[in-house]
Amino acid sequence: MARNLAEKTHLGRQVAMARLVCVFIALTSMAQWRHAIQADQWLLFGYFLVALFFAAAERLRPQSGLRLPVWVDVATLAAFLVLSSSFVAILFVSCFAAFAVATYATARRANTFVGVTVLAATLRLAIATQRTGGTLTDLIVLSAALAAGCIGAAWVGSREKEEEDRRFVLEKIAGHLQFGRGLSESVRQALGEVAQAFEGEQACLAILEDELERIFVWRVRPTDQTLKGPETLPMVRADAYLLDCMEVTLCWRSLDGRGEGFGWDRRTGQYFANPPRPPESMKKDLGVKALLAATLEDASGRPVGRLMVFNSRKKWSPGDLRWFERVARHLGPPLENVYQMRHARARAVEGERSRISRDLHDGILQTLLSLQIQLEVMRRNLPNGSKQFSEDIGNLQKTVRHESDELRRMVTEMRPLRIESADLRELMVGFAERFQTESNLVVDLFIEDRDLRAPDRVCREIFQIYRESLNNIKKHAHASHVVVKLGQDDSKVSLTIDDNGLGFSFSGQFSSEDLDRLRLGPISIKERTRGVGGNLTVESNPGHGARLTIEIPLS
Repeated sequence: MARNLAEKTHLGRQVAMARLVCVFIALTSMAQWRHAIQADQWLLFGYFLVALFFAAAERLRPQSGLRLPVWVDVATLAAFLVLSSSFVAILFVSCFAAFAVATYATARRANTFVGVTVLAATLRLAIATQRTGGTLTDLIVLSAALAAGCIGAAWVGSREKEEEDRRFVLEKIAGHLQFGRGLSESVRQALGEVAQAFEGEQACLAILEDELERIFVWRVRPTDQTLKGPETLPMVRADAYLLDCMEVTLCWRSLDGRGEGFGWDRRTGQYFANPPRPPESMKKDLGVKALLAATLEDASGRPVGRLMVFNSRKKWSPGDLRWFERVARHLGPPLENVYQMRHARARAVEGERSRISRDLHDGILQTLLSLQIQLEVMRRNLPNGSKQFSEDIGNLQKTVRHESDELRRMVTEMRPLRIESADLRELMVGFAERFQTESNLVVDLFIEDRDLRAPDRVCREIFQIYRESLNNIKKHAHASHVVVKLGQDDSKVSLTIDDNGLGFSFSGQFSSEDLDRLRLGPISIKERTRGVGGNLTVESNPGHGARLTIEIPLS
């Protein structure tokens, strides 16, 4: 996995510092027992100066990318093993080379390098031991110490590399969860990264909404490029996605037969050899053969959902499950931030609409009312015989009264409404009755689901769209009949408004994106629909009416 510049710089500094320390210790150990400088010391001294130069360059100008290649370390080690027989020097130079290779190379290459290094260094020590008259026991002890040092250094290097890779994955996942991208697009990209990181066929995010008594489920494959909203499922499906108990972090390597799984309590760390199994319905519907599952928490630590990955190409280990649990903990806060930002934007929009409504009511609306009163006074004070002038003032009064009514209606509609699911039916029926009385326009209202359940914000926008659509029909369409249908299923709320009026100036069926591109359609209704993540479709037949269809996902 590619790293960014900051991560490369961090690893480069780690290696550069380790190089200087190990080479300095090797030089010091050789200088302690020698009276004259020999070839191996000259080699190490030159290597130390070169390392010092590159370390200073990387510290002063990290953006330059100037660093000592690992192959130079390997070549120096090979030359040093030929020239030197000092055990301490060989130990430190070999350990550093193992650390450097493990930091940059794959695990297989690092293990191969450690094996070759230990074998070559043992052979060199065997030659030195034979010359100095050492015993086989001495050689075994020195070789064991050398092997332990190289293996330990390579392990530290590989862990450092693994930690940087994981930090990069976490930053990339969190980077996808941005308010400006929208919730569904953010979740799609983040889940795609999760599935790829754990080599799974797909990743799944299940969020529990207690207030709506529903579960919102996103399922994403790493190759998915299309934007998909969440599925909305009833609470009876909770066991399929929340796996009975959200306090358990679990892994099932295989679900065939008795299965093979493990997990632990996320609060206490208590290990479970047999964690809760996913239900047969989940295995059948989603084709789950293996899975990882961890709990998502809100800011207070309360479990709010599950993060899962299905069907890996490798056999997951407890280390993989701990890493997956860490990803879930890291994913929770930015996901909650996106939710909170959406709610904050909605509250800000409501506050601004309320302020504008007050300003209009206290400002221009009062001015129009005053103007209307003054015109009435002028008309009454006109002398007899000024019939034409009186008619002109009457027409002006009518215009001012009409505009005042329109502005008063606008002010009323801009005021934030507190609408709950239980109130929506009653409000829509009441408005339809008043509307028919005032406009002589027949409204047939059909609300399919008597147990309508949707977030208050969605209910509020549905009512505003419904009210604004009827007012637009009254003002522009010259229709005699309107049919309104409101319905809901497990995933969305839909509102259809069909009239027999003049229709729009265009003909055909257009989505919100089409209307934006062509600069057509009701702007306010488009914005309200988009504000709750919905889709608007307008079908127009000039001279024969129009139909508006609004679909809002329950997320």
